[in-house]
Amino acid sequence: GAGRTETEAGKPVKQYLDLVRTVFEQGSWQTNRTGIRTLSLPGAAMRFDLSQGFPAVTTKKLAFKSAVGELVGFLRGYRSAAEFRALGCKVWDQNANENAAWLANPYRLGEDDLGPVYGVQWRNWPAFKALPASASGQIEDALGRGYVRIADTADGQVVLYKAVDQLRQCLDTIISNPSDRRIIFHGWNWAQLEEMALPPCHLLYQFLPNAATREISLCLYIRSNDLGLGTPFNLTEGAALLHLVGRLTGFKPKWFSYFIGDAHIYENHVPMLQQQLTREPLPAPQLLLSDRIPDYAVTGQYQPEWLERVEPGDFSLAGYQHHAHLTAPMAV
Repeated sequence: GAGRTETEAGKPVKQYLDLVRTVFEQGSWQTNRTGIRTLSLPGAAMRFDLSQGFPAVTTKKLAFKSAVGELVGFLRGYRSAAEFRALGCKVWDQNANENAAWLANPYRLGEDDLGPVYGVQWRNWPAFKALPASASGQIEDALGRGYVRIADTADGQVVLYKAVDQLRQCLDTIISNPSDRRIIFHGWNWAQLEEMALPPCHLLYQFLPNAATREISLCLYIRSNDLGLGTPFNLTEGAALLHLVGRLTGFKPKWFSYFIGDAHIYENHVPMLQQQLTREPLPAPQLLLSDRIPDYAVTGQYQPEWLERVEPGDFSLAGYQHHAHLTAPMAV
């Protein structure tokens, strides 16, 4: 927008580079499952004002199409690397087909399968209840909440099941009760971690609508984040998701807070990141959503089915300036 100083405009990337610098200065070398050492720092946070621009990395070229392709796959609850590839995102190929531990996992369903990763938990979290057959009030309540009776055990228990669409429930609550402080979805399903090619890294999302200002914010918690490749990707996905949810519920995206448990730099990413630290951040771009996606603020019609209708091409960056492309290998 008009009136922004250059320093303000470059702020999103500056925060990212400051975090990289901090990990270089204060991190310690550690070993991990990949066999490639990391410089790691526990507990990091960034906060972006999305009204001032989109947090796209500008000190190298962001793989924007791949990132929004992955997000769209999550929104649709995909579990196959082939489905992500069809959306222009190849980041799951190695995890699906080249990770020895996953190839030997009895839960893997064959080529390209990833197990019930991210989007499966977001849109179809498998929920079970085991209740005493005598507890008619409890059983009645569960059935009223959409559970289905799937089994009766020999010891007098009734087993009930439903798939929870966590993300849809979040949108419903933003519409019906925006002051709710429990608008959360998450992916850390203990019962299925061993069934996944990779347990979730970004695992907890909390939406915070402000009914008075008609703004909506998002807090994202990531247990483990590779600052070289993962962070620019996950920043893009989280901010794009907030823009989409805002469009579908009639709120303007405002604060995007990003918390990392283990913030780390892989040893083979050091040259790429040091190179970026020598580059001057460029002004933040703006995220544009296609006019195809209905704007609740304009129509007054709630159309949450657009969560799974959006295509990667519905997201674009306007005014995206960036330095030359840099690359580094992903640790699997």
